[in-house]
Amino acid sequence: MADSVEYTQTEKASLLLLAMGQDKAASVLKNLGPKEVQTIGPTMASLTNISGESMDSVLEEFILTIKMQTGVGVDSDDYIRNMLTSALGEEKAGGLIDRILLGKNSKGIEQLKWMDARAVADLIRLEHPQIITIILSLLDADQSADILGLLPENMHSDLLMRIATLEGVQPAALKELDSIMEKQLTGSDNVQASELGDKIQEKMFVFADLIDVDDRGIQVILREVSTDQLLLALRGVEDGLKEKVFSNMSSRAAEMLRDDLEVAPPTKLSDVEQAQKDILTVARKLADSGEIMLGGGGGDELV
Repeated sequence: MADSVEYTQTEKASLLLLAMGQDKAASVLKNLGPKEVQTIGPTMASLTNISGESMDSVLEEFILTIKMQTGVGVDSDDYIRNMLTSALGEEKAGGLIDRILLGKNSKGIEQLKWMDARAVADLIRLEHPQIITIILSLLDADQSADILGLLPENMHSDLLMRIATLEGVQPAALKELDSIMEKQLTGSDNVQASELGDKIQEKMFVFADLIDVDDRGIQVILREVSTDQLLLALRGVEDGLKEKVFSNMSSRAAEMLRDDLEVAPPTKLSDVEQAQKDILTVARKLADSGEIMLGGGGGDELV
């Protein structure tokens, strides 16, 4: 490669690794993901006849870049959390922060990234949909798509809806899931990740799960949402959930809603999903205040 040719970022990274020496380069590669290794490896092998001037230039650029990084020398977790919260707002940044900070220290989930899609599908196919959803959301999109394609077809729509409405999971639950997956992969303790279902159920609660809320809880939710929201949210849901809603309305209101659903024009899927998310937000707030219980069982009667 001639010195006049501009190096790509991948080539610069490869040159830096070559300059480090075998042991230090190996230490860096251990901390990269499968995609990065698959990209950098062949590039390192293709680099030949590199002049000392070229190597010096890449090293100098690397040193200048490091000096400009404002995060060096501070607690990285706090730095990442504060930076993303400031940029995106607390609500949007929450789930992203969880994924970044978990991925940095994960062992079990990280092992899944290096596995064949079929092996991962076989490992998780019998787990609760909540667990499968979290795992798919933490893997690269292309790997998750391959895994989803290998899972039973009757699971696809439910998993896709759960992924679309996933807003975040408590870090403690993510760490526990990571630990359990690590034990499963190493064959120790014969642990089943399904034991996490109860701990993260509320965070993974999706619109279809409203069918498990008791009648009093449904009535409380219906008092807090508009008819227009309900009309949008009920598009395409299972008949059982529709009947659950109808049975907790007055006869006249239920009849009008049925009629409106039958004659309503086609609507964008994104609008339906947003209406469902809005109603789920209401449901979670009611659950947090103790007025209803998500997942059935009911709560104390109000007196």
